[in-house]
Amino acid sequence: MLSLNNISFEFGGRYLFEEASWQINPGEKIGLIGANGTGKSTLLRIINGEYSIESGTVSKLKNLSIGFLNQDLLSYDSEKNILDVAMEAFEKQLQLHEEIEAILARLEHEHSDDLLHALHDKQTLYEQMDGYSIQYKAEELLEGLGFSTADLKRPLTEFSGGWRMRVMLAKIMLQKPDILMLDEPTNHLDLPSIQWLEKYLHDYEGTVIIVSHDRYFLDNTVDIIAEIAFGKITVYPGNYSYYVEEKALRDELQQSRFENQQQYIKEQEKLINRFRAKASKAKMAQSRIKKLDRLERVEEVQSNNTHINIRFEIGQQPGKVIEKMHIKEKSYGALKILESSDAEIVRGDKIALIGANGKGKSTLLRMLNGTEPFDGKLEDGYNVVKSFYAQHQLESLNLDNNLITELAIFAPAEKEGNLRGLLGAFLFAGDDIMKKIKVLSGGEKARVALAKMILSRANFLILDEPTNHLDMTSVNILIKVLQDFEGTFIVVSHDRYFVDAIANKIWWIENHHIKEYPGDYKEYEYARQQALKQQKTAAQKQTQKVEKKPEKVPSKDEEEKKAKAKLTKKFQQLEGQIATLNEKKSALEKELAKPK
Repeated sequence: MLSLNNISFEFGGRYLFEEASWQINPGEKIGLIGANGTGKSTLLRIINGEYSIESGTVSKLKNLSIGFLNQDLLSYDSEKNILDVAMEAFEKQLQLHEEIEAILARLEHEHSDDLLHALHDKQTLYEQMDGYSIQYKAEELLEGLGFSTADLKRPLTEFSGGWRMRVMLAKIMLQKPDILMLDEPTNHLDLPSIQWLEKYLHDYEGTVIIVSHDRYFLDNTVDIIAEIAFGKITVYPGNYSYYVEEKALRDELQQSRFENQQQYIKEQEKLINRFRAKASKAKMAQSRIKKLDRLERVEEVQSNNTHINIRFEIGQQPGKVIEKMHIKEKSYGALKILESSDAEIVRGDKIALIGANGKGKSTLLRMLNGTEPFDGKLEDGYNVVKSFYAQHQLESLNLDNNLITELAIFAPAEKEGNLRGLLGAFLFAGDDIMKKIKVLSGGEKARVALAKMILSRANFLILDEPTNHLDMTSVNILIKVLQDFEGTFIVVSHDRYFVDAIANKIWWIENHHIKEYPGDYKEYEYARQQALKQQKTAAQKQTQKVEKKPEKVPSKDEEEKKAKAKLTKKFQQLEGQIATLNEKKSALEKELAKPK
């Protein structure tokens, strides 16, 4: 349905794609992956027709429809309520509905066969286009993405960027394009919404292309991985986990072929050099030279993987208890967040705070940090040194500083060599450290903020969505740092792979109380599923236990009375219908009596 044939695209003085090819087929669910800066979003824009390629061709089926969710849609603004914004997806149905309303308005003042025929035709077409169910579809989709029924009538302008992105996602999905392209759709979704979206995409009939750094999400939604690396696009069948295994095997085979070929080339060159000067062997030497020239060279495996060696050292050992919280109440006006809840964090806890948005996860982190007031008491443990990471930390970076200066100002006692090594571990190599903060992408700024957090030497970390905007390599770096961290932390994240790799306790907020599961995410999820099954089984058993009241057997007289009443009611209905039909018959006879 769409193919890229030997395309080349240059951006910022370097080729993102050089003679790259890719065939996209109907019904494929594709995960588009690659390190930050390799051109994932650019490739989606090329497919969408926003960017022109330098050479090669992009071939599409005629009338191919493409829906593209990109980060630029965050700037979209409208005074319309979010239900109306989402329903803009049904442009043809809405236009037809307006035409039907206009005809009905005219029929109130004038009657003609032409208008009646036009109304019939448009109503029939509207029904064929499923126009009578478009509002229900929009409501179902928006509520699946986390909006309440009351939210649907609120104007788009009242919502934050993340919630606006959900509205635009709903609008694009309602259009049901042949190719649905989603650029980091999970960045602004909570866990229940991500799980809902996974099911929706699994059942979606069209082709889906997803750019995402969420491994669990890719595993649950795609059956093909397209990797961008070194200007080429390589396709792997299967989900992300299969890709990891298949890529390792391919790279091992290719590296083995490369090394064998290099050994063969060395042997041939050695023979050529030995016999080139001998007249009797010159012909043989020339033959071997030509053979080497014609040899199709196997390329050495190039790797994006960065081997890191970062150690997050703590400045001092804290006591056994890190934090104690006694919460009487935390509310925003009439909105209650927490009440009558106690929590304790002890040394060595690696806590993941998960759940739906709006439950108070970020609020709880700020309460733990001491920057959010609440009715209750917060007790810091002995020698506890906190470091708080949130998205607003990115805004606190000095945009005019370069990377090395930003770190040097924050940690003046650190040697420059150590700072360079730390930046290198966070994928800033060579001259990258002299870049100004203002030219960095969101993911690069996040890596700088994380590097500053390491320099803080804190023993208690409070992390709010640290993996947002990070690519998979950067997420792996953060996982390694937190796994080796000797202190304590609590992290809010919707990235299940990340949470499963770093947490030994799971927290969530339920009915305004803090709940805890003493295990990792997989164990928590298994226990949750088992609890849901038990609840379902118990409910079914309870239903079966409810005894139905014995039905009273009616007497013969009662049965006759009921039958007579039923017939009398039906008779009255038929009499009414006959009267109505007689009136219509008389009106039609009058019309037929007219000469025209």
